[in-house]
Parts: sequence; C-alpha cells; structure tokens
Amino acid sequence: MSVILKAENISKQYRLGTVGTGTISHDLNRWWHKVRGKDDPFLKVGESNDRSTKGNSDYVWALQDINFEVKRGEVLGIIGKNGAGKSTLLKILSRVTSPTTGEIKTKGRIASLLEVGTGFHPEMTGRENVYLNGAILGMTKKEIKSKLDEIISFSGCERYIDTPVKRYSSGMTVRLAFAVAAHLEPDILVIDEVLAVGDAEFQKKAIGKMQDISRGEGRTVLFVSHNMAAVESLCTRGVLLEHGKIKSVGAIDEIVKVYLTANAFPSTKLSEMTKRKGHQKLVFEEAVFVSENQTNNIIETFKDLQVKVQLKRNVTEPIRNFKIDVGFNNYMGDRVAWLSTETIVSDFNLDKEDSIIFIIRDLPLAPGDYTCNFFCMTNNEIADWLVEVMPFTVVEKDYYNSGKLVPKNQGDILLNYFIR
Repeated sequence: MSVILKAENISKQYRLGTVGTGTISHDLNRWWHKVRGKDDPFLKVGESNDRSTKGNSDYVWALQDINFEVKRGEVLGIIGKNGAGKSTLLKILSRVTSPTTGEIKTKGRIASLLEVGTGFHPEMTGRENVYLNGAILGMTKKEIKSKLDEIISFSGCERYIDTPVKRYSSGMTVRLAFAVAAHLEPDILVIDEVLAVGDAEFQKKAIGKMQDISRGEGRTVLFVSHNMAAVESLCTRGVLLEHGKIKSVGAIDEIVKVYLTANAFPSTKLSEMTKRKGHQKLVFEEAVFVSENQTNNIIETFKDLQVKVQLKRNVTEPIRNFKIDVGFNNYMGDRVAWLSTETIVSDFNLDKEDSIIFIIRDLPLAPGDYTCNFFCMTNNEIADWLVEVMPFTVVEKDYYNSGKLVPKNQGDILLNYFIR
C-alpha cells in the first residue's frame, strides 16, 4: 500500500498567557533573526507540554518532533492522556492550524470532524448545513445532492432536517456532522473524540461506518478516542502521545497495552494503610493482581485472575478458626463480588503459609473502576479490616467477538453466555 499521509518533524509551539502573537520586542527580534537568515530564537526555548506542573517559560511545545506515516486504507488510532497533543496534531493534519516547524504531506482530500458543530452555521437548517459543510470539504453541489438522502437517513435527524441547527442538541449536531464527513467520500477521514457525545447506538453505528470506509472502500481514517475498546476494534496501528511527543508507534493492541499499563493505579502496600480495624494479631501486608503473567491494576474481563494476598502475623501462638475475605466494590461502593476461605474447601493452613492466592476463572466483571475490601477474622474476632483500598480498572474489550461493544450501565457482571 502506498503512503497517503506523512508527518515530518512536526512541532507546534504556543505562547502562554494573554492571547496574541507576543510583544513588539518579540516580533522585532524574530524579524531581525529572519533577515539575517537565522532560526527563530523563540523556537529554542519552551518546555514540554505537561499541564499538571508549573513551568518557568512563557512558551510551551504542544507537539515536538512528530514523525509517522499512514498508508492508504489504514486506520490509525492516536491515543494519550488529556493534554498529550492529540487534538493539536489532528488540527495540523486537517490544515486548521499550521505547524511551527515541519511539514505534512498528503495525497487526496481530507475531511475532518474535530469538534461538535465544526463548520455548521447555527442559523441555517440541517439541510443547508449539509450543503455548506460539503462545500467546505471540497464537494460539488451535484455530489452532495446525490448523497443527501443517505446522509439524512444515517444521521437519524429526518424530522429536524429543516430546523435551524441552533435548536439541535449536541448529540444531534454531531450525528449530522459525522454523517456528512463519512458520506462525502474523502480520501482521509480525521475523527476526534466527538463520538463521545453520541449515544451508544450511534457510536456503534459510527464505528461500523468507519470500518466500512477503511475496509470496504479502502480509505484512510485517523481516529482519536479515550474509548480503548473502540480504538482496538477499529484501528490497525496506533500512535501513543505523551507530553507532546511520540512515546510509541506500533500494532494497536501493543500500543493500548502500553497506554493502559502506564496509567494503572499506583501500587500501594496494604501495610502502609492507616485506616484499619481489628486487634492486628494477623494483618494484610500486601496484595497484587496477576493476569496472564502481567502484574498491574489493569485487568481484562473473561481472563483468569489471581489475587495474591500476603499476610503478616504479629503473634507466635497458633492461629485457629481463621477466615479471610476479599470483596470487590464498584465505583459507587456497592459490593459486586466476594471471595472467602469460608466457602471453599482447601488445605490452606495459616500455621504453614504466610500468603494465600485466590484464583478466579474467567473474571466476569464489566468495564469500570473497582476497589477491594480485605477482611480477616481469627478466633471469632476481627483481626484486620481494610475498606475500599487497592483500586483497579477492568478495561473494555470485544468480549463476545461480535464486533460490538457491551453498552455501559448494563450491570457490573458480564455473563459468558451463548444462544442456540
């Protein structure tokens, strides 16, 4: 496949503070360097784009030394934290803004959907905005007219198509904007996180359309999203941005794994927790999750999971009548699952062991954030009790290999079922 888009040494610098190009002294300094054939002096200063820290410079690099290629028919996922430079990169690729340094080389027409309602006039009707947006994307009136019925049908806004867009909800606006961009046959379709505005039904519809565009029609898609399941199901390759620089480029499943691992909850030893109850003769010292030989707090549904709990005894006498529980709570603090030595027959003996491993087959938790409760009882007395500690995340996947995602808010448990 031929290369349809190439980014060479792309960097973008912004000046912080008051909106404008800078002071007169800055402009004169730049002009004096230019007439002498020297580089812009302000390109040598500036800090990386870490929004969470206070810097010492008035200049910041939103992007720095970005290099990659996209082949015709490829779907490239661009992922990273908020402020990593994803939207800035797409704006440069879409010619909305120009890079400070570097060059974008493309072959063919680019259609972009960067923000809700981009290119729409609020006083014009949906139908008029279809023609306006199509013209902005470089289409002739005849081309737009031939696709009009298909665009309106896909958007699901038939009833309001002759109503001014200012009366549309954000969801309706993004539906119509996506329908225009997807149906007007661009060579490269650039999609930012706008699909997050649409409902679950439209997101599935939009992802299906993008798959048709890339696989069936051989066109190129650049896709930015925080929905890792959508990224994995749609994209073939990925670019991971961090503080305005490329951290990694490669197969999408590997890039997503790098991103999720880097954003895992920090591991905290249970022994460092101060809010606990019990007589402390036996305490929880540490716990880790192990899934497919990976040890972190990012877990996939329907994968085997081991919960390894390390214990510490503070007494020398034998411990009898013990009970160890591990509870899983959802983000609302509600109990969704429970593990206990009380209900499982095993040869585990606290006099011989100082750790216990709970093995879960095909973890059925739905995507979301969870915490754990650790409870230990000896001789019918509470020994140690920790509540809502050790946070972990269950990530989205195409669990049923159907090409569709499980809608959110459908419960905390996913059932491994089939139909016949």
